[in-house]
Amino acid sequence: MKTSRRRALQIGAVAPVAAAAAATTPTNAITATSPSSLYSSLGVKPVINGVGVVTVLGGSIMPPEVVKAMEEASRYFIPLPELEKKVGARIAELLKAPACMVTCGAASAISVGTSACLSEGDPKKLRQLPAREGIKYEVIQQKSHRSGYEHQMELCGAKIVSVESRQELEAAINERTGMMFFLNKAEPNGQIKREEFIKIAKQRGIPTMNDAASDATPKDNLFKYTEQGFDLVIFSGGKALRGPQSSGLLLGRKDLIDAAHPAMSPYGGIGRGMKVGKEELCGLLAAVERYLRVDHKAEWQVLEDRVSSIRAALKGVKGVKTDRHIPVIANEVPHVTVEWDESSKGLTGQQVGDKLLAGDPPIHVQRPGKGQLLISVWMMRGDEHKIVGRRLKEIFSA
Repeated sequence: MKTSRRRALQIGAVAPVAAAAAATTPTNAITATSPSSLYSSLGVKPVINGVGVVTVLGGSIMPPEVVKAMEEASRYFIPLPELEKKVGARIAELLKAPACMVTCGAASAISVGTSACLSEGDPKKLRQLPAREGIKYEVIQQKSHRSGYEHQMELCGAKIVSVESRQELEAAINERTGMMFFLNKAEPNGQIKREEFIKIAKQRGIPTMNDAASDATPKDNLFKYTEQGFDLVIFSGGKALRGPQSSGLLLGRKDLIDAAHPAMSPYGGIGRGMKVGKEELCGLLAAVERYLRVDHKAEWQVLEDRVSSIRAALKGVKGVKTDRHIPVIANEVPHVTVEWDESSKGLTGQQVGDKLLAGDPPIHVQRPGKGQLLISVWMMRGDEHKIVGRRLKEIFSA
């Protein structure tokens, strides 16, 4: 039987890289040591992630439910603005928020949320951004909350006004103030805590934004900050939620979410380049649904077991101390700390890090200080934690 022209074209369209990606191995069985013809063909080596849900290592690994939703979404054409609003409404219902929209990552949520606050829902003002004429363009934030993400507000025309005390905050509010920005993970560092920050803003009629990108753990945080009274709250879609890496959530006041929509693709607003496809929209919805039903206690115990395994591997190694550590805020899951005296061991943190990266597979960890490692076991899979423990023991014992 002759192969039809259409079938021949279909076969020819399957490039080697695409064919390599069509693996049948279950997602939860794949680790950094699993062979990957896709990454091999590109000359990229998979690594063991001992840092956590960070963009630079690819965020997180999407569960099968998320991948399935994205794959199904990819098969059809749909009116994208309608899908954006329908998905946003469903997620808002799940997270008990007045309204929600999916953004192109948490940084995108900062930009479109800022645009909504500065334009005050006026289409004309939105179109003129980043020009400031007639715009309430000042955004107040605490000095301790500066993070490098100020650029996401500045590209909308915002001027950042830094304050430290309540007195400075109240004095900074004027007729040009368009928004007050709060970096959730910096809450312990600032003088003005959440409740006081919200109270002042509401008294003066200023919208507030809380960037809680890395704070979807514990699960209650997904509801907590909107309930506290923040007008806009941001979460990353590709971190704890394990949705598509290039996705984020903007939750909050319906009028502000309505004003944020035309600031982003497919509209011609300031965020036109911040495109969210139908696949990411449906994938993040599936990720939120999964996150709300998953057994978090069971997942926590798995992390505790990995921490114990790494600590046990280093037990008895002279001059090396380990501990269990849970961050006060942001990525509140079990980590391992490793400490040693660099002089007595003749081994610096840089050297240990280099040795971990030089191995096969490479291992990425954090080095928070001299003679210190911070190891996240959150995104490890299979026996990767055992590999980490064994490699560290070899390095420190040598």
